[in-house]
Amino acid sequence: MTEESQGFPKKPADAPVDADATAENAAQGAGPAEQAGPGAPAGDGGRNEASGADKELESVRGQLAERTADLQRLQAEYQNYRRRVERDRIAVREVAIANLLTELLPVLDDIGRAREHGELVGGFKSVGESVETVVAKMGLQQFGKEGEPFDPLVHEALMHSYSPDVSETTCVQILQPGYRIGERTIRPARVAVAEPQPGAQGKAEDTADAHDEESGGPDEG
Repeated sequence: MTEESQGFPKKPADAPVDADATAENAAQGAGPAEQAGPGAPAGDGGRNEASGADKELESVRGQLAERTADLQRLQAEYQNYRRRVERDRIAVREVAIANLLTELLPVLDDIGRAREHGELVGGFKSVGESVETVVAKMGLQQFGKEGEPFDPLVHEALMHSYSPDVSETTCVQILQPGYRIGERTIRPARVAVAEPQPGAQGKAEDTADAHDEESGGPDEG
């Protein structure tokens, strides 16, 4: 008797495999971690990205602070440069005006002498007054008067004498007026000075003492 005749079914040797069913069964049997796959982000990855963003922000802030400091430094240097240029410009202008007015001083002296002698009349008077007005607008100031105390910083003594009428060295005659621009003297006043008469003060004291004795002294008045 053969196997077929005994009634046992014959098992096929090579049964075909269903690929779709196998993949579905594998997917159902896999856990959640396996289904997510290796490419899914984890919690540590998010924190690393946030830390990197903070570092980048701090770097940008540092660069901004450096650029701001550079800009402020450049602005301060520019302001200092402008002030130096302005000071130099004013100084050059003052020197140029002083040089010009120094050249005009002889003309002003001639105008002053003509006025003293009564010769400043007619058209010459108009020209002279115009010149004086222009130099005054340019800042020229005249100084030097009779009777003022002698100051060697602004006066130049050309003549000297003694006088009982003065109690200190005094300008008794202005030979040439002085001129200044602001606080800068461009020519001192040329003057004749007088000092107190030697011994005049002692004689005055002796006269006062004698007067007191004749009147019985100051207490007896």
